[in-house]
Amino acid sequence: MKKALFVILSLLVVYCSQAQKKLPLPTKQQLAWHDMEFYWFIHFGPNTFTDKEWGHGDEPEDIFNPTELDCRQWARIAKQSGAKGIILTAKHHDGFCLFPSKNSTHTVRESKWMNGKGDVVGALQKACKEYGLKFGVYLSPWDRNHPKYGTPEYNDVYINTMTELITKYGPFFEFWWDGANGEGPNGKKQVYDFHRFEKTMRKLAPNTVVFSDIGPDIRWVGNENGIAGKTNWNYLDTAGFTRGAGGPSQDSLNQGNINGKNWIPAECDVSIRPGWFYHKEEDEKVKTPEQLFDLYLKSVGRGSTLLLNVPPDRRGLINEHDSASLIEFRKLREQNFSKSIVTKSFTGLPQTNVYIVKIAKPLTVNCVVVKEAIQSGQKVKSFTVRLKKSGEIVKEIEATTVGRKRILSFPAVEADAIEFTVTDAKSKPSLTEISAYKIDDDLIEK
Repeated sequence: MKKALFVILSLLVVYCSQAQKKLPLPTKQQLAWHDMEFYWFIHFGPNTFTDKEWGHGDEPEDIFNPTELDCRQWARIAKQSGAKGIILTAKHHDGFCLFPSKNSTHTVRESKWMNGKGDVVGALQKACKEYGLKFGVYLSPWDRNHPKYGTPEYNDVYINTMTELITKYGPFFEFWWDGANGEGPNGKKQVYDFHRFEKTMRKLAPNTVVFSDIGPDIRWVGNENGIAGKTNWNYLDTAGFTRGAGGPSQDSLNQGNINGKNWIPAECDVSIRPGWFYHKEEDEKVKTPEQLFDLYLKSVGRGSTLLLNVPPDRRGLINEHDSASLIEFRKLREQNFSKSIVTKSFTGLPQTNVYIVKIAKPLTVNCVVVKEAIQSGQKVKSFTVRLKKSGEIVKEIEATTVGRKRILSFPAVEADAIEFTVTDAKSKPSLTEISAYKIDDDLIEK
């Protein structure tokens, strides 16, 4: 009893001392992005046909020649996998544009594919609309082909290309900026004018969330393994940092900053294959449905989103190896999370700092899902979950942040109650829901 009173009094002190502090809050566009949970990345271009990961920019345009390209097949399989959208590499570092850009002579227009009349970006935009998917693009600032790269004029070229994409193919749910900055065809590196890039995006596409190492809207998670930190704040400090080599440490990107000044949540990017582009020798190395499920627990289940790269093959189709794994991945999510043992909704913090969820009778539980009302900020700093049976504790878990969704999995126990205690918080926290599940024992977080 004394310990409980001490915790409650400590929390009251925290709440009172921080009540006047205004927490950074997500925009409505960021909230919509949080709700997407899982969507695709598609890396496609000359590298698909040269077996490179980073092209040099001197590849002949005719090397890009998919024989059966079908963006409707991409969108159909994405939809079947449960993805909510697709982000396409409209231009990677090699400078090759998957649309007939007026700002480059290294595009699908110069290739023999469809006699120069093809447009991958346009085809995928239409396919996503048909299948009810959101559409986004990756436009690499690095360009190893453009003759103006490495000069001040290239910033105009990049802004013009962004404008072209937004006005012709938008609206986009997300625009992806890579921080890579290497040499161009003249051997020089570019000084990117990201201030102008961002100003242009805000003017032309105010509803599009923008990704980069430091946002402004979405941050890199600090690795390409698809794994967020067990502690994962949606807050980040960006002052003094730049995109690319001048960004925050990977630990900071992975965990965020507890007192960060900006709402910049992490996105977990990872490829279904070892590489980002398709390579036939990796057909037998596609991640299994179980591996993808584990990544889901370590990304979405830690308050982030999962951006899974699924690269089309040289035919221009999602390969059979990838599609088979993706469909089974969806089945695993549906089989394990479609029906909870119990779900209880809340509208804030109870009179004490403890949320109680009762189960009608003792049942086997090995997964608890907790959601925080992030529209009012992220506040929970630490918590304890106790599973009880007949009043006795059968499992106790201590953890840190919650965020939009926290999935905790563990060896199964029989329980008739869940007790969730907030042990520390930035200010008065608000949970919206606690659920309990019995998932496949082989799928609990490794």
